[in-house]
Amino acid sequence: MNILRHRQGFTLIELLIAVAIGGILAALAMPSYNAQVRKSRRADAVSMVAAVQQAQERWRANNASYGSQADLTRATTDTLPGMGMTATSVKGYYTFAVSGAAPSSYTVTATAVAGTSQALDAGCTVLDVVVQNGASSYTQNQCWSK
Repeated sequence: MNILRHRQGFTLIELLIAVAIGGILAALAMPSYNAQVRKSRRADAVSMVAAVQQAQERWRANNASYGSQADLTRATTDTLPGMGMTATSVKGYYTFAVSGAAPSSYTVTATAVAGTSQALDAGCTVLDVVVQNGASSYTQNQCWSK
């Protein structure tokens, strides 16, 4: 009779060690992963700001100055027609606001929507673009992909 038996499988201790190592690796990887997801979602703000800039140029082609927030978001079928834009980005992570609309300048501010993961995007929850005489300048440069 053979006293030594051939064991198959894992012991409970080996399984717990493997699970603990997996948990530690996941805990280390998740913050980096979330930061990359937030960075990629900034594209939502970039596309929204680009749409606002295009709408502003269309507005300016027919008016004496750039449009206000109300001009851009007012329906195209109103008595005083607007551009019919929604103030929220396509994917819903940002809202925009136009300020300082004048004949040669305006500012577009994209703000992360509260309650979304973008609201946790440290230093990049508010993105501004100032357009002055046709030239755009971006604040929070580290937040804009170039």
